[in-house]
Amino acid sequence: MFKFKFLSAVVLGSVLAGTCLASQPQTDQSAKQDMKDAGHSTKQAAKDTGKATKKTAKTAGHDVKKTTNKAANKTAKETDKGAQKVENKTQPN
Repeated sequence: MFKFKFLSAVVLGSVLAGTCLASQPQTDQSAKQDMKDAGHSTKQAAKDTGKATKKTAKTAGHDVKKTTNKAANKTAKETDKGAQKVENKTQPN
């Protein structure tokens, strides 16, 4: 859940920063130049979003791997403990 909130904040921040930086003082620009500027801003926002997504996915993947390893180790430990109990019960005294 935290990663989704972080990703949303990054995307929103990059869009807002892109619009703030993209707005220049009004001069006599043509509609063609305005469209070019809008395209460049959109491209940059998409790049920023892609970088944030990549970083978040990498972190999430690392967390999943770590948790999976912990669960597997704990399961193996408990299995060994159960096997030891069975072995102790079946041995003659």
